[in-house]
Amino acid sequence: MRTIAVINLKGGVAKTVTTNSVAYILASQGNKVLIVDNDKQGDASRGLNCRTQDGEGIDRIMTARHPEDWMKKLIRHTEFHNMDVLPANMRLLMANQEVMFDQTRPQQYRIKNALACVADQYDFCIIDNAPDINVSTINALTACDDVLIPVEIDDNTTEGLPELVDQIGYTKEELNPELKNYWVFITKYDKNNLAQAQGTEMIEAAGYPMLKTKIRYSRKVSESTYARKPIPLYSARSLAAKDYECLVKEYLVAAGVMMDKWTEGREA
Repeated sequence: MRTIAVINLKGGVAKTVTTNSVAYILASQGNKVLIVDNDKQGDASRGLNCRTQDGEGIDRIMTARHPEDWMKKLIRHTEFHNMDVLPANMRLLMANQEVMFDQTRPQQYRIKNALACVADQYDFCIIDNAPDINVSTINALTACDDVLIPVEIDDNTTEGLPELVDQIGYTKEELNPELKNYWVFITKYDKNNLAQAQGTEMIEAAGYPMLKTKIRYSRKVSESTYARKPIPLYSARSLAAKDYECLVKEYLVAAGVMMDKWTEGREA
């Protein structure tokens, strides 16, 4: 199972849209995909019609001593083929606090240990994260192979980016030597906006590893969130949906995974 963490310390940069879109595209190519909602807001769960106000989910995984007893109970099938979700809600806030006070066992490996229990059942796991560095996001970094960092070009484009990249480096060095790659990519892109072109050049000049695909702005994205459908399903002909298709293909090439399966799916 290849595990991808979608993280940015800024809100509103399309982390959840990216998570659900990438998951849907991979699932549509015949992969079994698990989405882990690792944000107390529960937006990824909500976007898949799987969020409850008080039901257990990732919070229980963070606190349970034996996650193997819980994963099958907590993972929910979505209405979308090949896509399951481990949901989240505000209970995660209290769970994170409980983890921080628990000095009896390691705090950073709880998601990784839980995913190991189901790794043979999925091809990909995608973890949607809060715009924060907390014990949950560190758990996500400890569990993942790759990190995708969506960035919106604005007057604070790089806010939090150096800190996040540093945290990725610390995690790889101290907790997860199997963390292989991280990439930045642009979301909500308007090619006719000179400031956005300049902002993109600024990120490139800073030396961050970047995926070339830019997710263009589309009003269909906000519509899809209300419809609670991934944008590639809600509006397959929209600019954003087409770009996410390209992003997934570029990611697979860059990461060196699953290209045979991708090619077979595209030719079918």
